Amino acid sequence: MKDLKKYKIKNIEKNNRICGINYTQKIFAGKWKITIIWFLKNEARRYSEIKKFLSNISQGSLTKQLRELEEDGIVGRKVYPEVPPRVEYFLTEKGKKLIPVLDTMEEFGNFYVEEYIKNKSI
Repeated sequence: MKDLKKYKIKNIEKNNRICGINYTQKIFAGKWKITIIWFLKNEARRYSEIKKFLSNISQGSLTKQLRELEEDGIVGRKVYPEVPPRVEYFLTEKGKKLIPVLDTMEEFGNFYVEEYIKNKSI
């Protein structure tokens, strides 16, 4: 796994003209990551809340995507010493820097969804 990360970083460094966009794309790579980040933007959430919000995601996929976001430093995980254990996921400071990007993506999408709805109803 560490060798794969080294390869990805070296690959990004080779393409230094677009390495910023490659790095951001790597963070967002995954069917549910953008939605997970968006869902965590206002508050920490428990695993079950995220799973309920993303009703079509499998438990394995959600766990994998959360782990990858945690490895990238976008999402943090807090385990409370309780029985049964309670775990919450939250955006790190690095993750919070993605909020303006997501807001812009949402604005873009909302505009074109409205355009689609207007044109479809004609």
